Amino acid sequence: MTIASQLALFLLIAISFLLVVGVPVAFASPGGWSSNRNIVFSGASLWIGSVSSVGIPNSFIS
Repeated sequence: MTIASQLALFLLIAISFLLVVGVPVAFASPGGWSSNRNIVFSGASLWIGSVSSVGIPNSFIS
């Protein structure tokens, strides 16, 4: 169980890093918000799901 929670935490950290780098790049690109809106929303929903997948098992481990 702890390996699964550690893997979920690593995934959360990786997604967070990608969003910290990717969102400003998406806004700075020539199309800006209008062309990259779906990518930003997909990343945000993936991040929310990852936070849930870390938080729920963590409540059982602690």
